[in-house]
Amino acid sequence: MYDELARRSRELEVIINSTHDAMVAVDQAGRITLFNAAAERLTGFKREEVMGKLASGQPELNQQQEMGPTTIITNRVPVRDDSGQVIGAVAVFRDISEFKSLAEEITNLREIQSLLEAIINATQDAISVVDKDGKGLLINPAYTRLTGLTQADVIGKPATVDIAEGESMHMQVLRTRRPVRNVRMKVGPLRKDVVVNVAPILVGDELKGSVGVIHDTSEIIQLTEELERARTLIRRLEAKYTFEDIVGVSPSMVAAVDQARRAAETPVTVLLRGESGTGKELFAHAIHSASPRRTGQFIRVNCATLSETLLESELFGYVEGAFTGARRGGRRGLFEEANGGTIFLDEIGEISPNLQAKLLRVLQEREIIRVGDNRPIPVDVRVIAATNVNLELALERGAFREDLYYRLNVVPIFIPPLRHRGEDLPLLVNHTIRKLNQAYGRCVETVAPEAMAVLAEYKWPGNIRELENVLSRAMINMRFTDTELRLEHLPPLGRQAGADGGDATATNGGAYGNRTLAEIMADKEREVLQAVLRDCRGNKTEAARRLGIATRSLYYKLERLGLS
Repeated sequence: MYDELARRSRELEVIINSTHDAMVAVDQAGRITLFNAAAERLTGFKREEVMGKLASGQPELNQQQEMGPTTIITNRVPVRDDSGQVIGAVAVFRDISEFKSLAEEITNLREIQSLLEAIINATQDAISVVDKDGKGLLINPAYTRLTGLTQADVIGKPATVDIAEGESMHMQVLRTRRPVRNVRMKVGPLRKDVVVNVAPILVGDELKGSVGVIHDTSEIIQLTEELERARTLIRRLEAKYTFEDIVGVSPSMVAAVDQARRAAETPVTVLLRGESGTGKELFAHAIHSASPRRTGQFIRVNCATLSETLLESELFGYVEGAFTGARRGGRRGLFEEANGGTIFLDEIGEISPNLQAKLLRVLQEREIIRVGDNRPIPVDVRVIAATNVNLELALERGAFREDLYYRLNVVPIFIPPLRHRGEDLPLLVNHTIRKLNQAYGRCVETVAPEAMAVLAEYKWPGNIRELENVLSRAMINMRFTDTELRLEHLPPLGRQAGADGGDATATNGGAYGNRTLAEIMADKEREVLQAVLRDCRGNKTEAARRLGIATRSLYYKLERLGLS
């Protein structure tokens, strides 16, 4: 029995001396009865020196104490016998010097991290960091201003998310563990021309990710292109937009895009109709980009900007001596230059009757005759025309040829005005802000709800073009560091306010509020058409007869007003 107790006592002593925490026990009289090895290390006293001596009796419950260079936490608990009487106490001491040092190091690391983030955010060079798996880890505001992409677009996403053209240098660096320098590519939704330098992030010999610095080189290119455009009144372009660039989920817009996609697959002539600023040119680009002619030229001509004589020579070309100042050897026209591609004739409703006849020949015979010549030249050109003019009314007045109308109107596509696309407004606002972030070097990420509500209530007589103008002016009103577009940033809405800075509501008249004459007339026209159609029980031929207009004119009005 005695041997068993001795063995257990030795086992308990070994356990107590093996624990990391210092332990001291006293009996009822306050004499020290237990003093383990950890207590010896912590206090510097030997067990033989303190056993049997009286303890200080000072309370040490969850107390922090300094013992020289050592910081300890003490807890003392009473020891009771079977009857509940206190027969002593046990104190446990824990050395927290190491934890305290670690906490200070963590605090220092957080301060260093905050400083590094402030430095990265302050630099004017765009910075992008990905982890070892190629997922976005960090970007700075300069990156958002350059690419138009926000943290939500990049963080946690593949490194290729910002690439518009070229290979991801992040992924190449992660594969090779070697830096790359001065690589040209295009980034972001607007395909910004940039030069990138990317280097691996190595901790010891372990690859943790890569960091890229992106430099914008598009400014010089843009200035060169603007100078070239300034030398001519006609823009010759490659199509730079696709159907993916058309923003809209409203039924009318989805129907227009679907119709345009189907038309793109065929060589037929397309007539884009809609108010000014609705995006007819964007549709023309998209149709060409989706067509079998996508590798050919896309040439855009604004028929309203040139005189009849100049427009004729530009479209059809001329021979030497055709008129005073004609170039020696003559000149090819735009129809010849667009051979195998697409020509976009904007504002087609503005051309003269003489040019209408010549354009009809191109559409019927697929050939042109240069000014001053009589020899036909075959051309293979797809024609896309656009107008905001009521061609049916122009037919009735004799201002537009009926045979040309039917040649152009093979596939008419009506692009709805913005006021009929309410559900598209938030998408268009966010899309436009991204473009303006790049144009103005800003990093606007959100629009305040009250500002969005004001934009949603406005009728937008100038359509998408006016929306871009308003948002552009709003961003100019913002501070460089602002990330939310608020109500106070918005300029006064309406054409009168835009002209003189006054209150549009007061200027337009109290009864009609903040509406233009065109909007008021459109609403009245819609009311009359709906009433007549109800009376005629939906019979459009009878409705046109009662209104005294041609049936095709009625169909156009219904389509334009969103009643078809």
